[in-house]
Amino acid sequence: MHAAARRRFARRAAVLKALAHPVRLLLLEELERGERCVCELHELAGGDFSTVSKHLALLRRAGFVQSEKRGLKVYYRLRQLCVRRLLACIDDVSPAAGSLRKEARR
Repeated sequence: MHAAARRRFARRAAVLKALAHPVRLLLLEELERGERCVCELHELAGGDFSTVSKHLALLRRAGFVQSEKRGLKVYYRLRQLCVRRLLACIDDVSPAAGSLRKEARR
């Protein structure tokens, strides 16, 4: 495999890894509806504030979201609208993923 292909696959894996947590998927789904303050996202996700902030930071580093500080509050929004298509695609393949989990337990 060529070095360029390896780098491309590594980038893709990093992006997919950023999605590999239910709270991060919840945050992305909420941000599909529009911009939200961290305080709103914290209420939605539950847990402690620092954990939600870490999830958001990971999504920002992966390129899914962007943030903007306004006064004392930080607001997040989707950086790429293609996230909607990606999440829809995941929903389309999720029945197959359930079959894979069952096979792995055998």
